[in-house]
Amino acid sequence: MSEYLFCQGLKQYLHGAQLQRIRQTRVGIAGLGGLGSNAAHFLVRCGFCRLTLADFDYVEPSNLNRQFYFPDQLGKSKVQALRENLLRINPGLQLRCEHVRVNAQNAAQLFAGCDIWIEAFDTPACKAMLVHEANHLRKPIVTASGIAGYGHTDTISVRRMGDFLYVVGDGVSSTDDLPPLSPRVALVAAKQADVALCIALGETDQIC
Repeated sequence: MSEYLFCQGLKQYLHGAQLQRIRQTRVGIAGLGGLGSNAAHFLVRCGFCRLTLADFDYVEPSNLNRQFYFPDQLGKSKVQALRENLLRINPGLQLRCEHVRVNAQNAAQLFAGCDIWIEAFDTPACKAMLVHEANHLRKPIVTASGIAGYGHTDTISVRRMGDFLYVVGDGVSSTDDLPPLSPRVALVAAKQADVALCIALGETDQIC
């Protein structure tokens, strides 16, 4: 009943064909920190119900300022905690949750069945690895570069690079120099989800 009510609510804003396309699209999210956990939350609110979630980490106190977790989930794996939270929004989700470190050896296997990939890693090397794997499989991938600090939110934009790569962020700010705080992190995550939504609807001309 809860899933039915959720879908009925979305039908006020999306027509049937749009909602069907969204519900049939599988999105893979690599990394479930500030970007990945929030992007997943935004996607589910838009009607996406088929997600592959992968992360090796556990919820820590330092995560709570910007990630979609709660104090009573401290110590849980992020895949388990995020699964719990997303199912509270829509209990009819089809979630594939992998408690694993994503690397060059397993990325293709983890996400080959996904129509859209979202990169939500912290390190440039991991970001580059996932982009390489997505391009090899000709999968659209939404990545992030430059999310830290506060203010200057108009510098955060979406850039399309080639046929399959979309980059969200200011391309400059680094968490080495600036704190990762909720407003800019969530803004980038929301833009990543919005790009995925446009791709799923076949409306990439709306992205940038």
